[in-house]
Amino acid sequence: MVAAARGGAADAEASSSIKYEAMFETIDVDPDGKKFDRVSRFVCRSTPYGDSELTLDVNVDVYPIEVGTKFTLVLASTLNTDGSPEDPTTFDQSRNKETLADEYEYVTHGKCYKKTEPNEDVSNGTEKTATYISFGGLLACVKTDAKAMSEVDVDDRVYCLMRKIA
Repeated sequence: MVAAARGGAADAEASSSIKYEAMFETIDVDPDGKKFDRVSRFVCRSTPYGDSELTLDVNVDVYPIEVGTKFTLVLASTLNTDGSPEDPTTFDQSRNKETLADEYEYVTHGKCYKKTEPNEDVSNGTEKTATYISFGGLLACVKTDAKAMSEVDVDDRVYCLMRKIA
């Protein structure tokens, strides 16, 4: 699906690093009240994987979004467009090499710290799982079809890439 959406052999390689991709719409902001000056917690919904739900902390000074905003969210294992792993000791910004980040507006890096066992969703017969990721204190929880999130496991390091849909 990802390779077809972008097209080309290089894009097929990039899709090997993409572990999850979906479109969401923001339906609520700070449901438990505002906790921090520069961060808001957004509740979002999607339907490509059987009514997925996303709770996501975003630095709104850097990336302002609001209720009604639609965006694409990608979880990837690397920013390298060829899907190759990165050197964990260095990141050379001067290398002038295209990365997945070039295609998105907001990028964070974090670690999956919890994943629930799949539970059957009686409303549509799919098995759902909740995947929890921390991006340096900014948290995300994706509740979606277990098959859609099968490539993200506890202790995986992942990039979260976002791009608003016009």
